[in-house]
Amino acid sequence: MKVLFVYAAFDRHAASNPELLEFVPMNEYLGSPSLGIASLAACTPPDWTIEYRDDRIVPADVPTDADLVALSFFTPAATRGMALADYFRAHGKPVVAGGLFPTMMPEVVGHHVDAVVVGEGEGVWPTVLADAAAGRLKPRYNAAPVDLTTVPLPRVDLYFGTGADDYPLQVSRGCAMTCQACAIPGVMDRHIRTFSLDHVLGQLEQLTRAGVRGCLTEDTGWFPGAAHRRMSELFDAVIARAAVAGGTAAQISYAGISMPMILATSTSFLQKAKTAGVDMFYLVGGFDPVTTRAFTGQDAKALARAEAAIAKCHDVGIEPYTSFLIGLDDDDEGTVDRMLDFADRSGIRKAEFAIFTPYPGTPSWYRLLTEDRILHRDWSKYNDANVVFQPAKMSPEALHAAYIRLWREFYAGRGHLADLPLFERTIQF
Repeated sequence: MKVLFVYAAFDRHAASNPELLEFVPMNEYLGSPSLGIASLAACTPPDWTIEYRDDRIVPADVPTDADLVALSFFTPAATRGMALADYFRAHGKPVVAGGLFPTMMPEVVGHHVDAVVVGEGEGVWPTVLADAAAGRLKPRYNAAPVDLTTVPLPRVDLYFGTGADDYPLQVSRGCAMTCQACAIPGVMDRHIRTFSLDHVLGQLEQLTRAGVRGCLTEDTGWFPGAAHRRMSELFDAVIARAAVAGGTAAQISYAGISMPMILATSTSFLQKAKTAGVDMFYLVGGFDPVTTRAFTGQDAKALARAEAAIAKCHDVGIEPYTSFLIGLDDDDEGTVDRMLDFADRSGIRKAEFAIFTPYPGTPSWYRLLTEDRILHRDWSKYNDANVVFQPAKMSPEALHAAYIRLWREFYAGRGHLADLPLFERTIQF
């Protein structure tokens, strides 16, 4: 038997807004696919042959001899994912879909596939394969949060050679927070579960052998508790290995974090991250009590805390690559000037700008549905680069114009960034 895994393509910022290429001096960044496919591939029995296609690189809608097609996609890729499912089913192939969007919107996806996996797939994947082999796929498989001690190392080797700039290292799953624009607690539970240190180091070793770098995309690893301890152990191990090798630690490219986490984390721990090779923080904004208030012009304390967070990054020598979110209910057309002024005062050299997007399954999705503010369900536009809801203090057109202006004016005086080394100037465009 053979299974074809497909990672569906999606439009990114420049694909939705080609004018950005005229004034943003950045190369296009290609991150690896999520770990969902790699994790299921690792749980696939040896009597199944595996084929993998990255639809972002080469269109995946070509014939296959696979006995089962497995699609993974999040909201921006949902339109394409369902079109791929229709294609393969039209060619007589049974299709199963999983990932963030199928988990949040199984009724929508169910019309296009033979089976939907809701939740973390590892626990039910052997059953899905057995049912597919027997020709009796169920319409839905509800998966409980998996025991991470039973999860093998992900088959990230499937992704090697695709041109990805870095690969995610997963330290934990789940999140105790209830951020308005995040679906993770609904998919992976609100209890943070941690992988063993050996498992995390095993993930890193796979990447090191392949000559690629890992990134720590989960800001939950900075929360006090088990995930934070695991992150500390990882940094200690990376530093120790570098010392034995007689070189500097350079296996971890960047770490995801938020301003409140920077402020709550000791300087010594941030310095340890730097020593472990973390040269950049991917600093996510628009979800936390600092960045949701700092640029409203109404909360001087939040603005001061945001400035302190950026200063703390600079003090330890870690680049704060900052992601600004515009379109929250307290944002108005003056928010653009406040964000740009903040970036200049704080010395931010690299930034990205995103439009607030109510992704299906998030608290903001349900709130805006109730308020009748969702404009449409063209999922391809749910990619942080289009306005898909009615803003509170701006028109949709004004919000989109503000987003374009942020990109244009931030980079207008930063053309020198084109001279930085490749990793230093990549951006998820």
